Amino acid sequence: MGQKMLLKSLVSLILILGVAVAVPAKEKRVHRHGDLSDHAHDDTTGFQYDHEAFLGKEEAKTFDQLTPEESKEKLGKIVDLIDTDKDGFVSHAELHQWIKHRQRRYIEENVMKHWKEYDQNKDGKIGWEEYKNTTYGYYLDEEFDDVEDKSSYKAMLTRDERRFRSADRDGDGVATKDEFTAFLHPEEYDHMKAVVIQETVEDIDKNRDGKISMDEYIGDMFTPEKGESEPDWVLTEKKHFSEFRDLNKDGFLDNHEVAEWILPGEIDHTDNEAKHLIHETDTDKDERITKEEILANWNMFVGSQATNYGEDLTRRHDEL
Repeated sequence: MGQKMLLKSLVSLILILGVAVAVPAKEKRVHRHGDLSDHAHDDTTGFQYDHEAFLGKEEAKTFDQLTPEESKEKLGKIVDLIDTDKDGFVSHAELHQWIKHRQRRYIEENVMKHWKEYDQNKDGKIGWEEYKNTTYGYYLDEEFDDVEDKSSYKAMLTRDERRFRSADRDGDGVATKDEFTAFLHPEEYDHMKAVVIQETVEDIDKNRDGKISMDEYIGDMFTPEKGESEPDWVLTEKKHFSEFRDLNKDGFLDNHEVAEWILPGEIDHTDNEAKHLIHETDTDKDERITKEEILANWNMFVGSQATNYGEDLTRRHDEL
């Protein structure tokens, strides 16, 4: 019964995604990595951006409840973790990797939640058969006969298997934790980009000709009610389709053009933040930082009750 409810929820989600809603395509389809913090990156007014970038948003809040001494002590332990080669220095590569790890924490938590559900034999890996049987087992036994929308379930199974095979880089039929992360979050992995593009085309390409027309592109975002006129943003999106998305001007989006649309090249915010923190704290300018240099500038990396109180005072003064 649990599988039945799970599958119905999954199909409902697909149907919801397939229904056109009045949301611009750039909000619905484009895969962007968000900034590292909701705060402005302005060190002259405070270091909240750096705190959230370095620790993650939730962990930064816990440091704001600590005394300065407690914050510095915890920071020292974090520095020991960041220095993976134990040479006494934090390099750009080590700091960059740490910040990426903190920013990906929500993904890792999501993967762990599913990992426990699917790794049924507890061997630290998830085989395709394990995933398939856990997700579709009830319906496989029934050959999908007890399903209102049989074609949707079969399409889901086909799509899941293709995505799993792409994530399973060594082709052994079982997924390690990293491979399972690629399966659940393909937009995070370069080798999964082709799958993300293919799934996007399949979602929008209603006549199954392998490309996206302007009508399909707009239909993915907006379906007017009877007698309803198109809002201005739809006209703008039509212009974007013709002038910017349809690069070869043939009236359609092919896979390459879809890739340019949904997977734009981006600034690596984590790389920039690692460079920024090193630049600001590397007193001897050897392009790496010691634990002493970090602790001497501890309030740039982490907050405390004192820094939080100081920022509150500044904010109140500005409001006055």
